[in-house]
Amino acid sequence: MMERENSNRTRIVGLRFTPKEYVKIERKWKASTSRKLSDYIRKHLFDKPITTNYRNQSLDEFMAEIIRLRAELSALGNNFNQAVKKLHTLDQIPEFKVWIISSELEKKILLNKVEEIKNYIRKMAEKWLQS
Repeated sequence: MMERENSNRTRIVGLRFTPKEYVKIERKWKASTSRKLSDYIRKHLFDKPITTNYRNQSLDEFMAEIIRLRAELSALGNNFNQAVKKLHTLDQIPEFKVWIISSELEKKILLNKVEEIKNYIRKMAEKWLQS
Protein backbone atom coordinates (compact mmCIF):
# COMPACT_ATOMS: atom_id res chain seq x y z
CA MET A 1 0.00 0.00 0.00
CA MET A 2 1.29 3.46 -0.89
CA GLU A 3 2.13 5.75 2.00
CA ARG A 4 0.11 8.94 2.05
CA GLU A 5 1.90 12.19 1.19
CA ASN A 6 0.98 13.80 4.51
CA SER A 7 1.62 10.80 6.75
CA ASN A 8 4.50 12.55 8.53
CA ARG A 9 2.50 15.66 9.40
CA THR A 10 2.52 15.57 13.17
CA ARG A 11 2.45 19.24 14.09
CA ILE A 12 -0.85 21.04 14.55
CA VAL A 13 -1.27 24.80 14.29
CA GLY A 14 -4.49 26.25 15.61
CA LEU A 15 -5.75 29.49 14.12
CA ARG A 16 -8.66 31.64 15.15
CA PHE A 17 -10.53 33.78 12.67
CA THR A 18 -13.25 36.35 12.96
CA PRO A 19 -16.50 35.30 11.26
CA LYS A 20 -15.76 37.70 8.38
CA GLU A 21 -12.23 36.34 7.95
CA TYR A 22 -13.48 32.76 7.96
CA VAL A 23 -16.20 33.54 5.41
CA LYS A 24 -13.58 35.11 3.13
CA ILE A 25 -11.21 32.13 3.46
CA GLU A 26 -14.05 29.65 3.01
CA ARG A 27 -15.31 31.43 -0.13
CA LYS A 28 -11.83 31.31 -1.69
CA TRP A 29 -11.36 27.67 -0.67
CA LYS A 30 -14.71 26.62 -2.19
CA ALA A 31 -13.79 28.42 -5.41
CA SER A 32 -10.61 26.34 -5.61
CA THR A 33 -10.12 22.72 -6.57
CA SER A 34 -8.80 21.85 -3.09
CA ARG A 35 -11.00 19.28 -1.41
CA LYS A 36 -9.96 20.17 2.14
CA LEU A 37 -9.59 23.56 3.78
CA SER A 38 -6.27 22.47 5.30
CA ASP A 39 -4.90 21.66 1.82
CA TYR A 40 -5.99 25.07 0.54
CA ILE A 41 -4.39 26.93 3.48
CA ARG A 42 -1.20 24.85 3.17
CA LYS A 43 -0.90 25.70 -0.54
CA HIS A 44 -1.50 29.36 0.21
CA LEU A 45 1.09 29.43 3.03
CA PHE A 46 3.80 27.75 0.98
CA ASP A 47 3.12 29.77 -2.19
CA LYS A 48 2.07 26.73 -4.17
CA PRO A 49 -0.26 27.27 -7.13
CA ILE A 50 -3.94 27.27 -6.24
CA THR A 51 -6.26 26.27 -9.02
CA THR A 52 -9.57 28.02 -8.90
CA ASN A 53 -12.64 27.15 -10.86
CA TYR A 54 -15.78 28.88 -11.88
CA ARG A 55 -18.99 26.98 -12.30
CA ASN A 56 -22.17 28.11 -13.90
CA GLN A 57 -25.05 27.46 -11.46
CA SER A 58 -27.53 26.62 -14.23
CA LEU A 59 -25.04 24.17 -15.74
CA ASP A 60 -24.55 22.59 -12.31
CA GLU A 61 -28.31 22.13 -11.99
CA PHE A 62 -28.53 20.75 -15.52
CA MET A 63 -25.74 18.25 -14.85
CA ALA A 64 -27.31 17.12 -11.58
CA GLU A 65 -30.58 16.48 -13.42
CA ILE A 66 -28.90 14.72 -16.34
CA ILE A 67 -26.95 12.47 -13.95
CA ARG A 68 -30.22 11.59 -12.20
CA LEU A 69 -31.77 10.76 -15.58
CA ARG A 70 -28.81 8.54 -16.44
CA ALA A 71 -29.49 6.48 -13.32
CA GLU A 72 -33.17 6.22 -14.26
CA LEU A 73 -32.27 5.13 -17.80
CA SER A 74 -30.05 2.41 -16.39
CA ALA A 75 -32.86 1.18 -14.16
CA LEU A 76 -35.35 1.21 -17.05
CA GLY A 77 -32.96 -0.75 -19.26
CA ASN A 78 -32.38 -3.29 -16.51
CA ASN A 79 -36.12 -3.67 -15.84
CA PHE A 80 -36.84 -4.15 -19.55
CA ASN A 81 -34.09 -6.73 -19.83
CA GLN A 82 -35.44 -8.67 -16.82
CA ALA A 83 -38.97 -8.64 -18.24
CA VAL A 84 -37.81 -10.06 -21.56
CA LYS A 85 -35.78 -12.76 -19.79
CA LYS A 86 -38.88 -13.79 -17.84
CA LEU A 87 -40.93 -13.92 -21.03
CA HIS A 88 -38.35 -16.28 -22.53
CA THR A 89 -39.43 -18.84 -19.94
CA LEU A 90 -42.96 -18.72 -21.41
CA ASP A 91 -41.90 -19.51 -24.99
CA GLN A 92 -44.18 -22.58 -25.23
CA ILE A 93 -47.21 -20.37 -25.97
CA PRO A 94 -47.13 -19.32 -29.68
CA GLU A 95 -48.30 -15.70 -29.09
CA PHE A 96 -45.53 -15.13 -26.57
CA LYS A 97 -42.99 -16.58 -28.97
CA VAL A 98 -43.98 -14.05 -31.68
CA TRP A 99 -43.93 -11.18 -29.18
CA ILE A 100 -40.55 -12.24 -27.83
CA ILE A 101 -39.02 -12.37 -31.29
CA SER A 102 -40.39 -8.94 -32.24
CA SER A 103 -39.41 -7.44 -28.90
CA GLU A 104 -35.81 -8.61 -29.23
CA LEU A 105 -35.13 -6.08 -31.97
CA GLU A 106 -36.85 -3.33 -29.98
CA LYS A 107 -34.90 -4.35 -26.91
CA LYS A 108 -31.59 -4.09 -28.75
CA ILE A 109 -32.51 -0.67 -30.13
CA LEU A 110 -33.64 0.56 -26.70
CA LEU A 111 -30.58 -0.75 -24.89
CA ASN A 112 -28.25 0.67 -27.54
CA LYS A 113 -29.90 4.09 -27.21
CA VAL A 114 -29.77 3.89 -23.41
CA GLU A 115 -26.08 3.00 -23.61
CA GLU A 116 -25.43 5.83 -26.08
CA ILE A 117 -27.17 8.33 -23.79
CA LYS A 118 -25.35 7.01 -20.71
CA ASN A 119 -21.98 7.34 -22.47
CA TYR A 120 -22.77 10.89 -23.57
CA ILE A 121 -23.85 11.83 -20.05
CA ARG A 122 -20.72 10.22 -18.60
CA LYS A 123 -18.50 12.23 -20.99
CA MET A 124 -20.33 15.45 -20.13
CA ALA A 125 -20.07 14.72 -16.41
CA GLU A 126 -16.32 14.10 -16.72
CA LYS A 127 -15.87 17.40 -18.57
CA TRP A 128 -18.03 19.19 -16.03
CA LEU A 129 -16.07 17.79 -13.10
CA GLN A 130 -12.79 18.91 -14.67
CA SER A 131 -13.91 22.52 -15.03
